[in-house]
Amino acid sequence: QVQLVESGVGSVQAGGSLRLSCVASLYTYRMGWFRQAPGKEREGVASIRITDGNTDYADSVKGRFTISQDKAKKTLYLQMNALKPEDTGMYYCAAGQFWSGNPLLDSLYKFWGQGTQVTVSS
Repeated sequence: QVQLVESGVGSVQAGGSLRLSCVASLYTYRMGWFRQAPGKEREGVASIRITDGNTDYADSVKGRFTISQDKAKKTLYLQMNALKPEDTGMYYCAAGQFWSGNPLLDSLYKFWGQGTQVTVSS
């Protein structure tokens, strides 16, 4: 069982920055960030392959968000810059043990954090 604890609840104006953190009880092969806006389905934001640091991003956040890790601290980060109101939502950290498939597909991840709210005002 993997436990994930997010932190970094934030409220910023458009154009601002926030960094989310996720501490894992242990690392799995894949770690990712997902978000869910009110009335919308959960979507993949970014994913990282722990072994080599290979990353994947949703088109909507490319060039603005960066996923990274600190293996020694078993901590996953999501640096979010140039935030837009449409980035508002509940952000979740997730862990999975899969070697194929779309890394931004939530059904491939087995373990989830409790979520942390991000609000971007215009």
